[in-house]
Amino acid sequence: MRVLLVEDDAALRLGISRVLQAEGWQVDVASDGELALTATAVAEYQAAVLDLGLPRRDGFDVLRRWREQKLDLAVLILTARDDLANRVRGLNDGADDFLAKPFESEELVARLRAITRRRHQGVTNVLRVGGLAFHTESRELRRGDERLALSPREAALVELLMAAQGAAVPKARIVSAMSNWETNFSANAVEIYILKLRRKLVDCGVSIVTVRGVGYAMEPA
Repeated sequence: MRVLLVEDDAALRLGISRVLQAEGWQVDVASDGELALTATAVAEYQAAVLDLGLPRRDGFDVLRRWREQKLDLAVLILTARDDLANRVRGLNDGADDFLAKPFESEELVARLRAITRRRHQGVTNVLRVGGLAFHTESRELRRGDERLALSPREAALVELLMAAQGAAVPKARIVSAMSNWETNFSANAVEIYILKLRRKLVDCGVSIVTVRGVGYAMEPA
């Protein structure tokens, strides 16, 4: 899952980003409302953690713009404004849930999972190619009853390839999805991770093929 974190406090932004990355999610960050709108204009996200007290454009305005654009985006409002009026306003403007600071990281993750599941309940949480099944919530890759060990980035790459259902995933899209605010993921690194996956998926009934000039695809062997 790809998440947009919109928070102007640098320390809190770093802490939340690390928590979400530990769940195996791809996290992009924005420090103000204008950057948040720019991010959603150029990339697709399944969920957003949105602070209300933002520079340049506040969270309420960002949320209204997202809903006007009909983005299929689960939004968790995160704010120090814990009074009833702001909670009601945020929910009426289209937020999926509301979490007031301070909070425990476990609650943040649980609420984010819940709102994403509710909004995308018609979308399967298991991707299948050949004899492999990738469980998007638990981030587990299985061959029958066997669990195949993956690093968080390997899991992110597997999810991209399996979600494409045999179509080629452009290398530029892989680079974008696997990069975050503190690490730029290079095209050469993509090739290294593809090689690692090919080695791990030997005898798993799938193959990762190179589509020249485009990127990579996962197909049944």
